[in-house]
Amino acid sequence: MGETAARSLRADAERSVRAILEAAERVLAQEPGASMEQIAAAAGVARTTIHRRFANRQALIDALASSAARQLAQAIDDGRPDTAPPLVAMHRITANVLQVKSAWAFALGLPADPGSEAAALHQDIARSCTAVLKRAQDAGLIDQAADLDWVRRVYYALIGETLHGNAGGADPDTLAARIIDTLLHGAGPRA
Repeated sequence: MGETAARSLRADAERSVRAILEAAERVLAQEPGASMEQIAAAAGVARTTIHRRFANRQALIDALASSAARQLAQAIDDGRPDTAPPLVAMHRITANVLQVKSAWAFALGLPADPGSEAAALHQDIARSCTAVLKRAQDAGLIDQAADLDWVRRVYYALIGETLHGNAGGADPDTLAARIIDTLLHGAGPRA
């Protein structure tokens, strides 16, 4: 088989896997107990295709969790956490994270198995988040005495409440601004 044909097959396989993972997210978000056959039907692929790509349902769910975590990590990297001014990075990252978390709510809501790729990615994400918060602290945006692990947990909670609450159809940038404003200034009156 020529190099072009092999590349074409790889691209086709990647599209197939992407379609399966996207369908799995949609189907499992509605029916967590859905079968591989239901997911295959939603993906528009044969049942044998899904079984060829994933040995069993757990392998599919693990791949889904890893894929979603990689997309979340990429969304954070796209916010330029190390190079953008801290406030800009926090806003961009938050808007990006809201988009990914709303698109992959099922997969990102799964507990990551210890030692899994998803667990390692979530640990990297937490470190990255803490590093951005440290940059914000160094820039005077967060009190020097603040416990950054606690600040990160509050930030995560604000994102979670935004996604699970009634955001009123607001766009990710508006929601990100609200989250960052609440994180940095709380709900008290402005001086």
